Amino acid sequence: MNYNVRGENIELTPALREYVEKKLGKLERYFDGTPDSNVHVNLKVYSDKQSKIEVTIPMTQLVLRAEESHEDMYAAIDLVVDKLERQIRKHKTKVNRKYRDPAGTRAFFEANGEARVAVQDAEDEDFELVRNKRFNLKPMDSEEAILQMNMLGHNFFVFTNASTNNTNVVYKRRDGKYGIIEPN
Repeated sequence: MNYNVRGENIELTPALREYVEKKLGKLERYFDGTPDSNVHVNLKVYSDKQSKIEVTIPMTQLVLRAEESHEDMYAAIDLVVDKLERQIRKHKTKVNRKYRDPAGTRAFFEANGEARVAVQDAEDEDFELVRNKRFNLKPMDSEEAILQMNMLGHNFFVFTNASTNNTNVVYKRRDGKYGIIEPN
């Protein structure tokens, strides 16, 4: 894995970089060989001495992403690695259950070369879909979509971008600002 470690409001020391790479390197044991992916790590320190780490690992079958805040940066790194491990175990267990062949092997993972073992202690959580909603998408710009979202009191809004004619999603971020999701 290739590591892209960045720091905001923090001096990125060699010891901190080494700790991040060592901890995230432990995730490689869940994969056949070394996955060819770029690991994006953002380390932040806020004025209230709160540390935050964000890790994104884009892969062929899924995107692993986790973020964690803590007063101690090293503790935040440990917590985010734990989160990523749970995501991997959960994903592997679900996919393994879905694509298991009669002999009980892990054909799906072996065919895709992504995972080596199935982990039995993964959280067994079924997602219950409780509502299906259909609506027509009105062409509008992102500012109008944000206004519509705020009027509805939602934290996201799906719309057709009037300039590109693509389906987009605007959302409210935790920091109170807004983001937009656009297809490639």
